[in-house]
Amino acid sequence: MGRAIGIIANPVSARDIRRVIANATSLQITDRANIVLRLLACLRACGVSEVVVMPENGGIRHHVHRSVERSRKAGGHDFPVVRYLDMPVTGTVDDTIRAADLMRQKKIDAIVVLGGDGTHRAVVSRSGDVPIAGISTGTNNAFPEHREPTITGLAVGLAVTGKVPPAIAFSPNKKLSVRINDNAAEIALVDVALVTERVVGARALWRTETFRELFVTFADPECIGMSAIAGLLEPVKRSEPQGLHVLLAPPDEAELKLSVPIAPGYMREIGIVSWQRLKPGKAYGPQIQAGTIALDGERELSFSEHDRVSVALEENAFRTVNVAAVMNYAACHGLMRRAGIVEKKVSMGG
Repeated sequence: MGRAIGIIANPVSARDIRRVIANATSLQITDRANIVLRLLACLRACGVSEVVVMPENGGIRHHVHRSVERSRKAGGHDFPVVRYLDMPVTGTVDDTIRAADLMRQKKIDAIVVLGGDGTHRAVVSRSGDVPIAGISTGTNNAFPEHREPTITGLAVGLAVTGKVPPAIAFSPNKKLSVRINDNAAEIALVDVALVTERVVGARALWRTETFRELFVTFADPECIGMSAIAGLLEPVKRSEPQGLHVLLAPPDEAELKLSVPIAPGYMREIGIVSWQRLKPGKAYGPQIQAGTIALDGERELSFSEHDRVSVALEENAFRTVNVAAVMNYAACHGLMRRAGIVEKKVSMGG
């Protein structure tokens, strides 16, 4: 299947407890549907003929279908052919995982993801070598870069249709792998946090007094969430081969305190013990004997003093569309230019 793009839009992202405690709002279904429509229009303009979409029952599909049909009946050709995956809808993260797996099997050229860090992590867990492009619609959006979806759609279209060389269009990315005993590894795209709480409960991290350890693939001071801690200590670029490892403590027990945006508009003081560069390929063990492990801001795993836990940074783990590089190439090489016809009028003298 050539020149086909997948779209995975999470209809329920950005609805965890951090939205309650912080000054933040959630994108409405119509907003998400409008983002999908913008993507479709840009992909069509770049020559993408088919788009495969994850089905959902949140309402996105209804709004998109109505707009596409309205355009078709009006004689327009603004959108590519839209098909939906044949799969059950559960309304859980399993839908995202299953959709990514099916898109990989169908050899989709790229997957555009609407969601936060958790949604992108779920996609990467099954997408294999299929490059992804992220659009921020979640609570914690450290992994998907903040950018107008129109530009993301254009970049994806230019990349998959071969108008931009692959070496420029696609970038390798790091990930963190977490293992408990001999169980299969779990992954994180941005951060792995260890907290003292033993019960998963509310999955989103927000009680900062329980934070004890943090591993990050990159550290961006412009991000929010757990990765903001690392970003405000020592920035590490996505393109750098290393990550960062930070040891934490309750603020009243630490000599160094750091003010951090843990969620949108939610500033908290974090106690810092120490930090160091995280080397790829090396397995790191936790400093606490028991607790809970959060992957990209959400509690996922519990461990005790009897468990063997390791965290490792992996390079070249998956690919993303390098939107900035694609658009810069498009500008420098005139990819969006079209030749026009200039009429010259000849004046007849009398």
